[in-house]
Amino acid sequence: MSNIDLIIEERPRDIGDFLVGRLLPFRKKRMVGPFIFIDHMGPTKMGPDHYMDVGQHPHIGLATLTFLLEGEVMHKDSIGTVQKIAPGSVNWMIAGNGVTHTERTPEELRHGKEYMMHGYQIWVALPKDKEDMEPEFHHFDRNDLPRWKDETAEFTLVAGKGYGKESPVPVHSDLFMVEIKTQDEYLLHTEGQLFGEIGICVVEGAVQACDNHVEKGNMLVSKLDNACSMTLKPDTHIILFGGQPLPEERFIYWNFVSSSNEKIEAAKERWRKKEFPKVKDDNSYVVMPEV
Repeated sequence: MSNIDLIIEERPRDIGDFLVGRLLPFRKKRMVGPFIFIDHMGPTKMGPDHYMDVGQHPHIGLATLTFLLEGEVMHKDSIGTVQKIAPGSVNWMIAGNGVTHTERTPEELRHGKEYMMHGYQIWVALPKDKEDMEPEFHHFDRNDLPRWKDETAEFTLVAGKGYGKESPVPVHSDLFMVEIKTQDEYLLHTEGQLFGEIGICVVEGAVQACDNHVEKGNMLVSKLDNACSMTLKPDTHIILFGGQPLPEERFIYWNFVSSSNEKIEAAKERWRKKEFPKVKDDNSYVVMPEV
């Protein structure tokens, strides 16, 4: 019996700066574990007329995880953080009861320079008892994360627990995010190593799982805990993510996530009235879509 529940193809979305491939939410699968939103950014060339400039926008009830494969982004937020993220590093922002932030091309990459931009923007829903916590920000360099090899496959534990290791990223629920790169064909086992729902983003190359050949630009979702094994083809790059589902339903509207529709409505009104905290020395304001 197949243990693959879904194969989800990236759907293009225009976020103003460039097209992204949206993986979650999907109409047949709103979440994988506590992961509720995943955008695959690029790869795309940024240049003199095409830099990243995402102005002030708000979040509640979630944690954002930015993970770059190429390029750099300067993050600034309303709790005073100013942090550049580079490939392999992690920016982890806990929105809690409300935070505002911006994401822009660093100044040193402007002035006519071109560079490649490639990475993932990920949202993790917070447990119900953490949705109203005070906002926090944490940054971890590439070398801060657990890394190891098995045969010629290279592993990095980006967040959570897996394969007997634990990432320093301070998560608040049972989850995991693992990056794997292969040189040769590699048989990947997750049974007893990762627990809960499992999503597999194919970044490069291809995987063979339950008689399905899945190439880059697609995501697989396992429908059985601990029952996913697959063959990674040579020169393949994947990201595994997931964990235990949260017990309550989650609602999502624009940049707001909550177990309560009332909290989302209150956040919408706060943003309309410009009552969210502000990023210092930044007057930008992203208008909330009214749907």
